[in-house]
Amino acid sequence: MTETIQLAQQLIQIESVTPNDNGCQQVIADYLRPLGFQIEPMPFGEVSNLWARRGEAKPVIVFAGHTDVVPTGPADQWQYPPFSAHIDENGNLYGRGAADMKSSIACFMVATKRFLSEYPNHKGSIGFLITSDEEGPAVDGTVKVVEALEARGEKYDYCLVGEPSSSQQLGDSIKNGRRGSLSGRLTVKGTQGHIAYPELAENPIHAFAPALKILTDTVWDTGNEYFPPTSFQVSNIHSGTGATNVIPGDCVVDFNFRFSTEQTPDSLKQAVHTILDGCEFQYDLQWNLSGLPFITPAEGALIQAVSEAIRQKTGLETQLSTGGGTSDGRFIAQTGAQVIELGPLNATIHQLNERVNVNDLNQLTDIYEHILINLLVN
Repeated sequence: MTETIQLAQQLIQIESVTPNDNGCQQVIADYLRPLGFQIEPMPFGEVSNLWARRGEAKPVIVFAGHTDVVPTGPADQWQYPPFSAHIDENGNLYGRGAADMKSSIACFMVATKRFLSEYPNHKGSIGFLITSDEEGPAVDGTVKVVEALEARGEKYDYCLVGEPSSSQQLGDSIKNGRRGSLSGRLTVKGTQGHIAYPELAENPIHAFAPALKILTDTVWDTGNEYFPPTSFQVSNIHSGTGATNVIPGDCVVDFNFRFSTEQTPDSLKQAVHTILDGCEFQYDLQWNLSGLPFITPAEGALIQAVSEAIRQKTGLETQLSTGGGTSDGRFIAQTGAQVIELGPLNATIHQLNERVNVNDLNQLTDIYEHILINLLVN
């Protein structure tokens, strides 16, 4: 069993549901300290964060990831206990966090150790930015570490996030950007009344229906070479008192935009308010911005280094993608660093029986090491 697999098992066996790190970052720190890394715990609130850096020179490449995991769901429905890190006869490593993304962190660690052994006099610096708040609110994790590093003028050039980016085969896809996420909670105000006397009430559901059609029919943009068109989706509509003979007094609508670099939060807010203001109802609207879109251009040094490493180790020509949800890359990209996401297959993330193949992890370790060589040696 390789060192990568042993480390991955050690991390997966730690029950670290958001925001509890529960000792994972201590394992990482104890591994990196003998390699010459300066270790700096950076806790905020209930969240554990770790910043580790080796070297002072540029360029600086940062490995970023998270030790927190989502809840397991019904543990008795797993094929193996969710924190057992069991490896089956087919070489599949089971456990919550196996794909998302403790295994990637293990690959980071071993790749760095191998690289430093082979190239002790490399140029530049290496950093690790690890949080226990990626799967949760994400307010006291990576974003706070980034703000603290920015405040003291500590910059980095490249960031590799170990999120599970691969689709059908390891390395077939990398994320070179993500869409922004803007959510709204709309309260349409009506007048409650008896359902048999509609003339004495004002039904907020009926009032909102024409606006809903306009919002869902609107083409917000057509996207660009990196992003699909901006999408608008309603996730929940709630109204009523529980009685079948009462017209409700209000209707609450939760919705979300996943938006490209063709839009800004302000442009989307203005467009929505223009639509709603043109309708005949009173409303209140609260907004929440959870992430801005970002893109790392294909011609950048990081994507070139990553693509070459994948080609060298797998023979694949990787595809660039901006699909999927948000990640902590959105915070790091705002510093101006080039950011990509490269990790194992994403087929089982957040599911029962989450798993990765051990051969993929050994190969991913080789890819990460080759990326370091491309950026800090070649």
